[in-house]
Amino acid sequence: MDLTLLLPMAGASLAAVLLYTLIGFIPGTDETSVLLPVTLALVLAGTDPQVVLAFFIAAVVTLNLTNSIPTALVGLPGGVLSAPMIDHALTLKREGRAAETIRKMAAGSVVGTLVAVPLALLIAGAITPWAEQLREYGSLLFVGGAVVLALLGRNRVLSLLAIIPLGLLFQGVQALYRQTGVLPEDGTITVSFFLSITAGPLLLSLATLLNPTLREALPRGPRTPVRITRGELRGAPLSPRRLLTRAELGASATVSAASTPLFFLSPVALTLLMGEAAGARAKRTRDRASRAVTAMAALAHSTYLAGVIIPLVAVGLPLSPVAVGPANALFNAPPVLTLDRNVHHLLSTPQLVAAIVVGTVIALLLSYVLAVRYSFRLTALVTRYVPHEAVLALFIVFVLLLAYLDAGVVNVFAVLLVGLTCGTLNRLGVNFGVQFMSLYAAPWFVAHLM
Repeated sequence: MDLTLLLPMAGASLAAVLLYTLIGFIPGTDETSVLLPVTLALVLAGTDPQVVLAFFIAAVVTLNLTNSIPTALVGLPGGVLSAPMIDHALTLKREGRAAETIRKMAAGSVVGTLVAVPLALLIAGAITPWAEQLREYGSLLFVGGAVVLALLGRNRVLSLLAIIPLGLLFQGVQALYRQTGVLPEDGTITVSFFLSITAGPLLLSLATLLNPTLREALPRGPRTPVRITRGELRGAPLSPRRLLTRAELGASATVSAASTPLFFLSPVALTLLMGEAAGARAKRTRDRASRAVTAMAALAHSTYLAGVIIPLVAVGLPLSPVAVGPANALFNAPPVLTLDRNVHHLLSTPQLVAAIVVGTVIALLLSYVLAVRYSFRLTALVTRYVPHEAVLALFIVFVLLLAYLDAGVVNVFAVLLVGLTCGTLNRLGVNFGVQFMSLYAAPWFVAHLM
């Protein structure tokens, strides 16, 4: 291993912490839309692959941790992986426990990272001998993942029936774009569909307000008071063991270990299903919500890190939703990196491990201390000065802006179409995981069914 790269790796990790701490506080910062462009720019600029990998790992750890903060504060998803936490975070927020929730999420993130990174490296080493077989049947993993997640959902029949229609919708919009010249022949749309799926329930709720009958039927209530004492502003202990109960700590570690081998499935679906299962055993509503958000924060890190580390170290192909999306620049960024010559091929296993460890340690230490020490001050600032409606409007504008940047004005209407469709399916019991896996499996469906 070249020790002269340790300093650049540390510097890149620090830069990632600084950049994604700021970005993470903004609601609606879809992971792919903020991670992929910066990573791609670093690769195309000729940055050493080891430095790029350290930067990306630090960015993932920081962004996933800070993204949970808007969820706890205002009930909006900081990113895609924060969406499953919203209901439980709102439950705790209504009881005036938003700041405590942030600390528990931060502690859960530490548990998820510390469990997932070594376990993912061990799994990567174990499956390396079968790398060629995985390369041959990689696309089928997404199809199988969609079916498995549908069978695990609360509306199994509709979830199974929705897989192919959703795939046709995603591919149909892109085919129309190519036919009309909106996209080049080899162009694809990914970020817009991510945002459509994520914002679907919100878009459907806003569309519901346009119906006077449904609007009048909505429940109404007084303002919810949020009280923060001076003692709470002094900060909190840093040890996760003092921030989490024994049940929260055990549940977070268990779901993190269980989710890491399932790196090929949707992180959102795993976060939703395993997080809900972790909280279901608690009897009181408050305990159930607290345990669920802690486990979901751990899962957000374990699923994301496993989705990057295992395909990158073992195979060198993007065989997970994370590798296909935000980490895609590590696998395929022509002309610098291609599927046959990417970070997996350019770095030895010790070099890969060194970059992953440097990025993880620096990001985890800095972002965790920031979240735990200053969460109460942030809570006081945001709840006093930032209206919920303003954040809601910011999120919607962000979705529409990215849709426009992806493929122009027509894509704004396509995002509304896909968002309202996915929001309706979500309300009927088709979870985010099935929808994301359908997006990834859609090219296979079209190639084999038409």
